[in-house]
Amino acid sequence: MILYVLPLAFGAWQIAIVIVVALIIFGGKGIGRKIAGIIKGTGEGVKEFKKALNEDDKEHEENEENTESEE
Repeated sequence: MILYVLPLAFGAWQIAIVIVVALIIFGGKGIGRKIAGIIKGTGEGVKEFKKALNEDDKEHEENEENTESEE
């Protein structure tokens, strides 16, 4: 018997525990809306982060160009 796969097997009790914990954390009503809001917020955060990185790269390139032209 392969024992290293055994902890990865999900049974009915493990799934029930995960569902109960999710209901306790998110509440019973509107759990779909809450999860969708979390996913949307995460996506917006990633989008803003990438935008800030691109702006920072552009500023860095402009500063390099200005220092090279001064020399």
